[in-house]
Amino acid sequence: MIGEATLSQAESTHITRSFRALKGDSLTLCDGKGRFADAELGDVAQKTCKVYIKSISKQEPQPQVHLAIGCLSDGGEEEITFHAAQMPLAAIHLLRTERSQEPRDSELGRLRRRMESKSLVALKQSRKSWLTEIKAPVFLNDFLENFKGNLIVCDQIGNSSLSAINYPLSIVIGPEGGFSHNELEVMKNKNATFLSLGPTRLRAISAPIFALGKIAQ
Repeated sequence: MIGEATLSQAESTHITRSFRALKGDSLTLCDGKGRFADAELGDVAQKTCKVYIKSISKQEPQPQVHLAIGCLSDGGEEEITFHAAQMPLAAIHLLRTERSQEPRDSELGRLRRRMESKSLVALKQSRKSWLTEIKAPVFLNDFLENFKGNLIVCDQIGNSSLSAINYPLSIVIGPEGGFSHNELEVMKNKNATFLSLGPTRLRAISAPIFALGKIAQ
């Protein structure tokens, strides 16, 4: 809403320490849900900065691309999130597959929170209007059952290019070692489109970025 607002302690500290912002400086705020706001910095304190919101933009359309990745053994999901979430991406879904090597259950919540933090940093870095959501780990079959959209599965059996791209869609990428034969058959039965990322073997951390680049072309 237009008028005075108070920033969170984390944002206030970031503005005063990193940006050394002063009263009267202009700011661009984002709600992570498609809107930007032009604001002016009012009272400045390390824990609570006040801003005056002058105007709010029209809500931008929500991204229609999702990324679903198999859980990894080395925490590479955080690196994937930082790079992938700089693009217009609706959500990153973590998948439990036959070959995924995820952390122990006690660490999954911590991993998700770190990924959410990386997504927020990526939002600010790229000046996007929509925050990329981080979805809790689900079994591959449950994801395939519940996702309402087209599936693009990255695998060497696929074509080198796509004849058409229909939204909404999810790019689906396996963990280290890829998907099992049974999983690939299940996705074929779901009318998934298979896309090859080239003749070389890519790391599980690199493949999602290559795939997003292909879709964005």
